Amino acid sequence: MRAIQNFAQLTDHLKQLNRRRRIAVVCANDPNTEYAIARALEEGIAEFLMIGDSAILEKYPTLRRYPDYVHAIHIENPDEAARKAVEIVRQGEADILMKGIINTDNLLHAILDKEKGLLPKGRILTHLAVMEIPTYHKLLFFSDAAVIPRPTLQQRIEMIWYAIHTCRQFGILQPRIALIHCTEKVSAKFPHSLDYVNIVELAEAGEFGDVIIDGPLDVRTACEQASGDIKGIVSPINGQADVLIFPNIESGNAFYKSVSLFAKADMAGLLQGPVCPVVLPSRSDSGLSKYYSMAMACLTVKDSLY
Repeated sequence: MRAIQNFAQLTDHLKQLNRRRRIAVVCANDPNTEYAIARALEEGIAEFLMIGDSAILEKYPTLRRYPDYVHAIHIENPDEAARKAVEIVRQGEADILMKGIINTDNLLHAILDKEKGLLPKGRILTHLAVMEIPTYHKLLFFSDAAVIPRPTLQQRIEMIWYAIHTCRQFGILQPRIALIHCTEKVSAKFPHSLDYVNIVELAEAGEFGDVIIDGPLDVRTACEQASGDIKGIVSPINGQADVLIFPNIESGNAFYKSVSLFAKADMAGLLQGPVCPVVLPSRSDSGLSKYYSMAMACLTVKDSLY
């Protein structure tokens, strides 16, 4: 499999698989979600269980064109809809869970339920995004912009493992992972930079398999070789990063919002850790972003959840 380098290639790859993944969508009553669902139906990559107020389908004529691939379960209460969607996934009747217009905390409450939720004991919940930036030559993954405020060393290690597995599913056999900081210097004033030293040592010892991990690096030296050359920085990343691991949620989220706004980057993202991919878009995400997140989920779903 060739490495998928943009979202058009992602869609083409999924269409070649000729397999629809089933997505359980909770409270899908907004135009951007409608666009994403309609696009996934038209591309032939997914089918849907719409869990919430079934009357919403009457407002979406596009979806009624696919009666074999769109089914509704009428539950008016959002919390009950979330619990039902999680139950459906646990029973193996859906491959992917997706948030519509429901409060994120309400959906997470169902996902994180210790007895009936989707997060196995001992796993961490984090967020992995991928973007297509017009000025970068391949897809760029990054974590965490949405869940963990200040990752511990162990959480960073888990974030890296999630990113490695996802990169491999995108055909990236030797991911280049940059540990991001505001400078390339290690300092006790920034404890996460000390974590980076430990992580690089683990990578050099083969702990993560066939990957390249280096840091601390700033975003520019991670993604532009000329910047590293000018600053005299020698790094095996060589300005070719596939993944950026951010020090905290503030920096990751600022990067997410800034690049999508000012660089017009297309974006996708999933929760990592649950037994199935969870599409958890922001209310302000475009329909295209939601579709790309669905496509990312369809690529990364496991064939057996339990």
